Amino acid sequence: MPKIVDHATRREEIAEALWRVVRRDGIRAASVRTVAAEAGWSAGAVRYYFPDQEGLLSFAMDLVSRRVTDRIAAIEATGSLPAIVLRYLDEVLPLDAERRAEFDIWLAFLAQAQAESGAGALHDHVDSVHGQLRDLCASLVKGLADAGLLKPGLDQAREVELLHAVLDGLALHAAIQPERTTPDRVRELMRRHLDSVIAADS
Repeated sequence: MPKIVDHATRREEIAEALWRVVRRDGIRAASVRTVAAEAGWSAGAVRYYFPDQEGLLSFAMDLVSRRVTDRIAAIEATGSLPAIVLRYLDEVLPLDAERRAEFDIWLAFLAQAQAESGAGALHDHVDSVHGQLRDLCASLVKGLADAGLLKPGLDQAREVELLHAVLDGLALHAAIQPERTTPDRVRELMRRHLDSVIAADS
């Protein structure tokens, strides 16, 4: 009986090998050959799934976005709305090994996209992920506003931009100085920010 190959799992295994290469050696080191060596496969086997580096990089970036999206979709909307909001925000912050790996990859792709001239696939991926995060912030702020929990007089568009900036800043601090900006500290600061925009009588 022929062996059944789970191609989706194989592609994810290759992408995870690319993540390890990028985190250790930088994105420029992530060739089909180096990723194949990291995965313990032949270069030909990797090229079966990803004929070129661009396709491999694109899939690896998509995998980051998909895993974050899947975690967010799995959140149970139980408890108070502010608590639910904080659970959503947790999933896009580097608070454990899995999320730190994802954020490291995001930073590597962001830096490479900034270094490249002109538009391209890498820019498109970075813009897409950035847009998804902004949309999440907009959805959370709107949910608080619709529930009457935002302080009177706050500008929703400005609060979306501010929440996005706080997320980016806390994620960067947690990635660069994890011994100082610990997961508990990140959660405390995010909670303080949320408390600053919620009406006192909520």
